[in-house]
Amino acid sequence: MTEQTPDGGAAEQDGDALDLLIIDDDAPFRDRLGRAMEKRGFVVTTAGSVVEASALIRQSPPSFAIIDLRLEDGNGLDLVDLLHDLRPDARAVMLTGYGNLATAVSAVKRGAIDYLSKPADPDDVEKALLAAPDALPAPPDNPMSADRVRWEHILRVYELCDRNVSETARRLNMHRRTLQRILAKRSPR
Repeated sequence: MTEQTPDGGAAEQDGDALDLLIIDDDAPFRDRLGRAMEKRGFVVTTAGSVVEASALIRQSPPSFAIIDLRLEDGNGLDLVDLLHDLRPDARAVMLTGYGNLATAVSAVKRGAIDYLSKPADPDDVEKALLAAPDALPAPPDNPMSADRVRWEHILRVYELCDRNVSETARRLNMHRRTLQRILAKRSPR
């Protein structure tokens, strides 16, 4: 039987416990999130790689999954496909530190119910996992300003270019000196 939580989500699915698989190659983050989700009533299993997670999913597909997009040995989107092939009613949330619109759309098309940036708040993860299937996610309480989003994007590209200013400027299609001035300033709020 399915019980309803106060927010309208399902507390149990077809009599199953709240079994949750957390897949992330960042062990400290994975362990912290696992402990936080256990306090919220989930029965947590963790995996640190695509290979390990694939074996666990094949052995016993969980009701819920939190999957990192980029893992050392592969892509978390492939795990969403595998999970939904073996258990179509499973609810998966994608986590990533490299969020962009294209990967968010891809994750949702493959069956993820939400896409959150790392480090994700356990309360936000729980809300996403237990939300009613037709419910829209609530807007963030404290959204980043447009200037802050731009700053974060520039820094992410800068880090991906191994902190090479010329290469970053080329990829962002901006003048190198303009980029240097932006990087020299303090981050916007």
